[in-house]
Amino acid sequence: MSKIFKKIGRMIYAIIESFLKFIDKIIIMPISRLVYNISKSTSGNNTNFNKLLNRPQFLIILSLIFAIICFVLIDNKVLNLVSNEAGIIDNVPVNLIYNEGVFVVENVPETIKITIAGSKENIYLAKQFGEFSVDLDLSKYTKPGTYKVAFTYSKNVDSVDYILSPAYLTVTIKNKVSEEKSVSYDLVGTDDLDKKLSVSSVTLDRNEVVVKGSKEALDQISSIKALVDVSNPDFKNADTYELMNIPLIAYDKKGEIVNNIEIVPNVLTGSLVLTSHKENVPLTVSTTGKLTNGKAIASILINNKPGYYVDIYGEEEEIKNIKSVPVTINIDGLGTESVKNYTVVISRPSGVRYISDKNATISVTFGDEEQKTVEVSSIDHKYLADGYSATIISQGTTEVQVKGVASNINNIDASNVKAYVDLSNLGEGTYDVPVKIENTNPLVNYTVTRTIQIKITKN
Repeated sequence: MSKIFKKIGRMIYAIIESFLKFIDKIIIMPISRLVYNISKSTSGNNTNFNKLLNRPQFLIILSLIFAIICFVLIDNKVLNLVSNEAGIIDNVPVNLIYNEGVFVVENVPETIKITIAGSKENIYLAKQFGEFSVDLDLSKYTKPGTYKVAFTYSKNVDSVDYILSPAYLTVTIKNKVSEEKSVSYDLVGTDDLDKKLSVSSVTLDRNEVVVKGSKEALDQISSIKALVDVSNPDFKNADTYELMNIPLIAYDKKGEIVNNIEIVPNVLTGSLVLTSHKENVPLTVSTTGKLTNGKAIASILINNKPGYYVDIYGEEEEIKNIKSVPVTINIDGLGTESVKNYTVVISRPSGVRYISDKNATISVTFGDEEQKTVEVSSIDHKYLADGYSATIISQGTTEVQVKGVASNINNIDASNVKAYVDLSNLGEGTYDVPVKIENTNPLVNYTVTRTIQIKITKN
């Protein structure tokens, strides 16, 4: 402890010594030189004056008088030894004072800017003394209207000048009205929700809230939305979760936020039900391009399996109609080699949030192409517009050429071939329509050249 006091004593002594040296250098030495020069110039003319100037006591008193005069001049800013500077305080909050239960105030910024001017030391002190704030006092205004009002503020350092930007503000005071509005919800953060989960339902603790504000602001409101955030990392499983502090936002018809209104209450509680919907569907392979003449695909293996299934997750209504997930390979110019391997990316079909496999390895083997003819007597029609009926006028069987390696076409007969005509975009009338074959088997190709006559009538 004694060492600390000794250090403090040495510091105080050094400060006093430095101050005295400063006074001696700035005040006493210049005055002494001045007196010496005066004495020298008047030597022999005034013996009494010279004696007075040579007295140390007189020089000390004279120096003290000059020091006091300089202090008074500087303190009253007659002399300014320190240059003024300026500092800017951004984002100073505005404290709005008014009758909140009766009125709504428009055109008031949340923050303004204050410029402070003074010495560098005083600006530093002003910035250190607490937080800056300004008031906009409208308590004396008891009627709606437009008023020009000055900001008020308190100076925490008197020696600093404060300049507000803006210093005045034109505000509009309106009567506050209230209405009941219905509440719906929007989901936010869905991209962060576990892809295997789906939102089954959201229940809010109330369906209506009170909205307060000016009549003009309330007329702009198109909807009140409770923003349900499903990105919570605690939402890991299919379950029911309690929701707290759900924020409410008012939107206009353009989907922009309506400000300067009050929603009571401003937050809701509720519950969130998460479910997991899964379908197990096959991965199907389609091809592009043409094989070398006389060649056909003998087999296709997906991940070394003749049939491969993947799990898809999503909303129940969207995935229940998905019967397969397609991938495509290019076989153009192939067939002479025995095997061709592919690595494909499995794309998620529309409505699927998660798929169990992202990639697959496809192995294709080739063989010699053979063909046979199958006669089909049943022809269906597809894609007929609602409110119409179709009748086949042409009769008879349809010959279909079936092509592939022998092992793949031997067991194909008329019962395996589904022929149809496409009636999309056709209205009432009689048409010659080509016959098509529905084919989901990449190991077999079908060729048909017949057209049939169809009559379409309006119901």
